[in-house]
Amino acid sequence: MKTISKFYFLLFFILFISNCNKKDKKLNKKSNDLIHETSPYLLQHAYNPVDWKGWNSKTLELAQEENKLIIISVGYSACHWCHVMEEESFENDSIAKIMNENFINIKVDREERPDVDKIYMNAVQLMTGGGGWPLNCITLPDGRPIYGGTYFTKDQWAKVLISISKLYKEEPQKAIKFAENLTKGIQESQLIKLNKEDSNFSEKELTSAVDLLKLQIDTINGGFKGSPKFPMPNSLDFLLRYNHQFNDSSIKKYLNKTLTKIAYGGIYDHVSGGFSRYSVDEKWHIPHFEKMLYDNAQLVSLYSKAYLKDKNELYKNTVIETLAFIKEELTAENGAFYSSLDADSKNAFGQKEEGAFYEWKKEELLLLLGNDYKLFKEFYNINDFGFWEHDKYVLIRKESKIDFSKKQNLSLNALDVKVSNWKKVLKKARNKRSKPHLDDKILTSWNALMLQGYLDAYRAFGDEEYLEIAIKNANFLNDNQVRNDYGLNRNFKNGKSNINGYSEDYATLINCYISLYEVTLNQKWLTISKNLVDYLFTNFFDEKTKMFYFTSKEDENLIAKKFEVIDGVIPSSNSIIANNLFKLGHYYSDAKYLKTSEQMLNNLKGNVNTNPANYSNWLNLMTNFTKPFYEVVVAGNNAKEINKNLINNYFPNILIAGSNKENNTLPLLLNKFNDTDTFIYVCVNGTCKLPQTNLTKALKNIKK
Repeated sequence: MKTISKFYFLLFFILFISNCNKKDKKLNKKSNDLIHETSPYLLQHAYNPVDWKGWNSKTLELAQEENKLIIISVGYSACHWCHVMEEESFENDSIAKIMNENFINIKVDREERPDVDKIYMNAVQLMTGGGGWPLNCITLPDGRPIYGGTYFTKDQWAKVLISISKLYKEEPQKAIKFAENLTKGIQESQLIKLNKEDSNFSEKELTSAVDLLKLQIDTINGGFKGSPKFPMPNSLDFLLRYNHQFNDSSIKKYLNKTLTKIAYGGIYDHVSGGFSRYSVDEKWHIPHFEKMLYDNAQLVSLYSKAYLKDKNELYKNTVIETLAFIKEELTAENGAFYSSLDADSKNAFGQKEEGAFYEWKKEELLLLLGNDYKLFKEFYNINDFGFWEHDKYVLIRKESKIDFSKKQNLSLNALDVKVSNWKKVLKKARNKRSKPHLDDKILTSWNALMLQGYLDAYRAFGDEEYLEIAIKNANFLNDNQVRNDYGLNRNFKNGKSNINGYSEDYATLINCYISLYEVTLNQKWLTISKNLVDYLFTNFFDEKTKMFYFTSKEDENLIAKKFEVIDGVIPSSNSIIANNLFKLGHYYSDAKYLKTSEQMLNNLKGNVNTNPANYSNWLNLMTNFTKPFYEVVVAGNNAKEINKNLINNYFPNILIAGSNKENNTLPLLLNKFNDTDTFIYVCVNGTCKLPQTNLTKALKNIKK
């Protein structure tokens, strides 16, 4: 025993000295310009030997003054392969020497500067047919790209640097010609044309679009075919609505399988709640372990809505555990939400390793769980099904608690108690490990998505704490990110912002403020939404196409000015804006808002019909124009109490307005209040059926 103790003491001492040496080396290193940035990702590179600079006009002017090519390297704090390339190349003195002598080197946090990321991602996709992060693009001194890719090994990167540098010095015209053609391609890609034909949307188009989507769905594992597997919550949200309004039994079955498989999978953290960004396999097992705020926000919304519709307890528990994770790990004292947790953390030997915080070994589990280990390993598949690599496992479920408890001759209550205890034991043990790095950057759009998640959870479960957290966050955003002119700031760090907001910030904030109004009936949030929309029209709107640019007219000019229209993991800013305009047009009886919303959808009608997987939020808007859509107004002394019951229903085809006092400032509320009774009005385009005092009777007027 003494020999073993001496061994572990010696091992600990060596690791301690090693870590101290690492810290000392960092302290002795010279910092580059990134030391003045606030982004955690940029600060991670502040002591690289590469002479990194931030993206700003001064840096871009320097490149032209010195006639040097620019390296634009884009990543984010939680990105595993970004860390790998940093360790292999950007911390290497010989690589740094080549970069510093021949290039102006710019590091970009894609989450702070999505405008820059989108332009150069587009360039790399045109060059290579693919994309991802880290994103590394080499450009002319004026920013026009000539070469790019994602992750490079050290040797690959060195060859690229030397050959591109040589080309520009010896044959600059070749590089310039290629840059001209590529830049033209970037500018012409995703061009939007004004559709001057009459807008005419039909139910047949919607069913045809879903038929195309069905060709891409994975009926065995849920989600969409292939791997890696992203949850794509916006697509699932549309299909949830489609199932509700079109009664498609195959979609209902598919959604249940998908939501169940995701919640059972290793992509979901069975110990502390919350979702990783995607799984690398088809069965949702091994995640890319980074946890992003925007994924968790949208999945909370999705599972909350699904619970409202189907009352599945798995959905409810998934939301409750995920919001517990958000509260514990990604919430600031001021009510804001942080951006992400890293994929990497230090393993038992002090080395950074992807997934080290989340993996388990049989011996450790046996030691922690004792007599319960046998039951635990069956429930979470510590077997071939749950095996990852080497001797490591990632927890994954295969069956419901009801089926498992029957098979094990346990009562459901007894199993629930055991699962709860297992989670407590494992969480306590896991929290002794080195934790993944927190990106404590605060982004307006991601906060708005999380605010929406809390509101949807409140609607589903009625937990007042969820509403309190939502209102606290809404007030934070309004006090710090909304300027006096109703322009928005993108980021918030150390009490300040240095980036002008993008259309996605406006789109998501308007959307969640409308939702906050529907839940609270506090008209303040609806008024702010309208003011933000009017700011968008002034500073982002393109009269020729009737679409909204991603960047403000006040922002610097990049090599291309883009419209964001494709719905990815996060819906496109234009699709969210168009949906917002549809709602605000009804609230304020504003023909301009409604006409613009309709024109935006009409512009993309061809794309939506032929490639629905990339336009799911536009399909949501198309459903508004084709199926019945209602304004539900609650007016009277008990309006807020009745509204609590109203919002606890799944009605994707309504908007809600209401007041417990006389209100003549909102067209929908005009002449609807009286002192004696609280009436519920169900209206279409401002024309209402006879008011009811009984909510159940009133809701019978809402057709699918």
